[in-house]
Amino acid sequence: MATNSRLIFLKILLVPLLLFSFPAQSEVPLLYMPLPSLSNRDIAVIVNDADPLSVRIANYYKNKRSIANDRMIHINFNPGHKSIPKGQFEAIKRQVDAKTPAQVQAYVLTWMQPYRVGCMSITTAFAAGYDESFCSKGCKPTRNNPYFNSTTDKPFKKYNWRPTMMLAGEDFAAVKALIDRGVASDYTNPSGSAYLLKTSDKARSSRGLLFFKTALMFKGLWPTNYLEQDYIENKTDVMFYFTGLKHVSKISSNTFLPGAVADHLTSTGGVLTGGKQMSILEWLKAGATGSYGAVVEPCNFIQKFPNPAVMMHYYLRGNTLIEAYWKSVAWPGQGVFVGEPLAKPFAFK
Repeated sequence: MATNSRLIFLKILLVPLLLFSFPAQSEVPLLYMPLPSLSNRDIAVIVNDADPLSVRIANYYKNKRSIANDRMIHINFNPGHKSIPKGQFEAIKRQVDAKTPAQVQAYVLTWMQPYRVGCMSITTAFAAGYDESFCSKGCKPTRNNPYFNSTTDKPFKKYNWRPTMMLAGEDFAAVKALIDRGVASDYTNPSGSAYLLKTSDKARSSRGLLFFKTALMFKGLWPTNYLEQDYIENKTDVMFYFTGLKHVSKISSNTFLPGAVADHLTSTGGVLTGGKQMSILEWLKAGATGSYGAVVEPCNFIQKFPNPAVMMHYYLRGNTLIEAYWKSVAWPGQGVFVGEPLAKPFAFK
């Protein structure tokens, strides 16, 4: 690993310590100091008019989240491919940029495919534009996310990035249920637990040290379980579930609370259709409200996957799902975010 990569690795390991530091004169941990959350005025919904499912999802989401007409951006392209080439995407992106109101800080995509653009994920391509520095041939570092561990509530204004998340599922019923869970989670302040599993798969447990440190940092603040086992089952309070395996057993035996987040570090979890490893859609089918997975071989760099301490920190302080999840991935170019972006279970009215 290059020197720059080692420095970023050390920075990520130090993140939990930085997150829970606060002024000496304060007696309130930073975790309990609220942050603002994005609203329906801050997002734009991108609709593929050539995809009937995209249109149906977009219309339902528009109604459930009261999205204004000027935040509904219509495009038209063949939806029958898992990946689209750079040139086609850049033409679409120019159309989207031209139609996007300046105040918009994030995007929502309303389809299951494509989920990849050339060598990168479609969510990062829409967020920051197509750039091959987000990709790697072999096990190499990729471009940094300036939004990582950021307190800003205006990512486009500050970084010229619009974090992007897909509303995706196998059919309309699956996406409708996902949207409904996200909406139902708002302001509920649920009492749940985090489960961080270092599994028997050593290569896919590269986040294990982060899991251990996260459990220590959240002790006394949020129920956080560091476990050395391959899966959990029959849990009724799952709010966060982070692990590393090709396939995770017994996930549907658990109860995921509205707004819950779950992901597994593996090579192709973000391949939403026809992959040989478990798709992140399985988490959503089991009841999670958001997940993240790689669409291109990322190797097991922890920087290319969510840092649980960062994700939990910003989510528990009131950020929306799209904000907290995007802030937790240092190198997001090869991974796709899927979920209900405006879910905000810990937000303050």
